[in-house]
Amino acid sequence: MQGRLVDTEKIGRIQYFPSKNWKKEIILSNSIGFNIMEWTINYENINSNHLFNQKKNQELIKTLNTNHVSIPSVTCDFFMQRPSFKNKRNKKTLKDLKKIIKLSRNIGVKFIILPLVDNSSINGEIEEKVLIKQIKEIIKILGNKQKILFEIDYPPNKIFSFLKKFNFKVGINYDTGNSASMGYSFEEEKNYFNHVYNIHIKDRKFRGSSVRLGQGDFNFRTFFNFLKKIKYNKNLIFQTARSQNHIAEILKNKKFVSKFI
Repeated sequence: MQGRLVDTEKIGRIQYFPSKNWKKEIILSNSIGFNIMEWTINYENINSNHLFNQKKNQELIKTLNTNHVSIPSVTCDFFMQRPSFKNKRNKKTLKDLKKIIKLSRNIGVKFIILPLVDNSSINGEIEEKVLIKQIKEIIKILGNKQKILFEIDYPPNKIFSFLKKFNFKVGINYDTGNSASMGYSFEEEKNYFNHVYNIHIKDRKFRGSSVRLGQGDFNFRTFFNFLKKIKYNKNLIFQTARSQNHIAEILKNKKFVSKFI
């Protein structure tokens, strides 16, 4: 996940677009054996984000190609910060989303991830109906290989019916840490895994914050055994807890996951 290998530029924020060090991070990512990165777009510095700025797109593409790193997915944190379906004043959020979808095609982005957690958690049927209407319009402008993925805090037994309302034209970004924090049963979550196209790897305590992999309440052994069983061959994105030594922290988490795969 972008921003994990360099200092955060926003105090108190674990995840933030590194406007000053984005190029440095791509170089570091390649040097430690990570050849894919999930891009992050925040509301506060969206105009300086290279994926949002058409003029800066070419510089980004050149840097990615030089370092053999690709961006298959984008996390739209700005959507969580200014959810369009909760307030009519947030119409700009949809305009920004459309722009990102169009510009990201140049970079080969397949998955546009919309967080429906925390500030953008769906509260009630009215908000859900507004969201569904908005996203159905967004789907119309997606490229042939692009897909909207929701990172959602709905309980497992509610997700399938939610996806059905989009005629399954959208998918799920599964987050291991969020699952642990919410206390969801993985046995129930398995039922919608054929609609999971991307996975965030992190660990959290029940109703707690992010911790180093293996120190929280998520059962990674059961999880990876299941992934092997279904022959999951899509991406695993490290959205892990931070420490003062960024690279060492990522490599510790990489070593932890390697035990299972």
